[in-house]
Amino acid sequence: MCDPGQSRACTFSRSGAIGRADISDPEPADLRIAADGLPSRSADSRFKAEPTEAAVTIETAPLSTCPSVFDAGLPWVDYLQEHDPFEAHRIISAARQQAPIAMGPYAPEVLSYELVRTVLRDPRFVTAPGLGLDLQGITSGPLWDRAITSILSLDGDAHHRLRRLVSKAFAPRGAERLRALAIEIITELVDPLTQVGRCDVVSDIARHYPIPVICALLGAPREDWPLFSGWADDIKKVFDWNVANDGPVILAALEQLDAYIEHMIARRRDTLTDDLISDLIRAEVDGERLTHVELVRLAGGLLTAGTDTTRNQLAAAVQVLADHPEQWALLASHPELATNAVHELMRYCPIVFAVPRKAAQDVELAGVTIPAGTIMLANTASANRDPAVYDNPDHLDITRNDPPAMLTFGGGTHYCLGAHLARLELAEALRIITQRMPNPRRAQPAHWKAMTGIIGPISVPLEFDTQPVD
Repeated sequence: MCDPGQSRACTFSRSGAIGRADISDPEPADLRIAADGLPSRSADSRFKAEPTEAAVTIETAPLSTCPSVFDAGLPWVDYLQEHDPFEAHRIISAARQQAPIAMGPYAPEVLSYELVRTVLRDPRFVTAPGLGLDLQGITSGPLWDRAITSILSLDGDAHHRLRRLVSKAFAPRGAERLRALAIEIITELVDPLTQVGRCDVVSDIARHYPIPVICALLGAPREDWPLFSGWADDIKKVFDWNVANDGPVILAALEQLDAYIEHMIARRRDTLTDDLISDLIRAEVDGERLTHVELVRLAGGLLTAGTDTTRNQLAAAVQVLADHPEQWALLASHPELATNAVHELMRYCPIVFAVPRKAAQDVELAGVTIPAGTIMLANTASANRDPAVYDNPDHLDITRNDPPAMLTFGGGTHYCLGAHLARLELAEALRIITQRMPNPRRAQPAHWKAMTGIIGPISVPLEFDTQPVD
């Protein structure tokens, strides 16, 4: 913490961590944020089992002389042009060893587990406007107007209202009713490959897996799956850091998806079913309901949030397991480990490295001042490998016992709404793949996208033992 009222320069803390005993879930029940931006809590406090929108008390401090984050001589970190996620992790680790905050090519990046969790939960940090489009120089226009009204861009009362209205629709019960379908879809994709003994995990499995599940959740028929797949391909470009060129394609897909969702809503209003559209129409809290525009945007947003992320995370997970054949075999023989494996694989090899947040006011963090209006990147990939909270963080172990919660799903009021469904989809897919595709060998090196936006392997050529026809 910086000393108030002193003229000497302050130095930053190199740790940014409080201790392994404090970490068990990204959403503690009574977290307090001290003046230095680090969490603290009473000795007898406990973490809740599920993420909550816990109240956060802010303790103010006298004006300090901490240097600005831009003038503190912080280390530099740049991994964005890498096409090997493990090399990117090595670059990030080297910077984290020097300081819990580093300067990146777009914005300062928070690297330690405790500081990342703080930035995700502290109300002094708000969502970056427009899904971070401003970092690409886009601050107006139709795509910007849509982005700033997304639930991902809202904070405060507006965000809390939407979360209250839709949270029931995204509860575990809603995800659970899709488990049988997830098993059916992944089995249909994998079974033909078992007779061949080789595949490209990306093009043969991961690309085709989540769309049918999302369509079933929305209530769209099988014959429309290709439509949703094409829209998902175009809309996900909003996260590819090339929006200046891709903007017209993204907008066209969004408008076509809106029109489709409008038609679905019109039909559901007369005959409600058990799909998500019907759940959102029914949603009511204290007499409030979703507006028509909110209903359309939330339903359509599910396609964006739940397709490319699951595609890429599944392909990345299979690649990592293939490189750790003992873990593959362990999961195949102990399918009850699947959910734990999902958490460990998302910790070890996430397909989103960082999320932007903006300082709503001047904030002291680890001995530096974050000026109001500053965009910060909360590097969740770095937090997931912080040795201050994880034993042997660069080692993959699907049997980790009660590890600190990985932060890939985010934290605070913006904790991922679709986390339950994502866990279910990935767990069922990994169960089937590891059991039906034994003794995997990577046929060629996997090629990855650059480390910006939603990342993941472009291809994962795999060979494995064939299985006899039943």
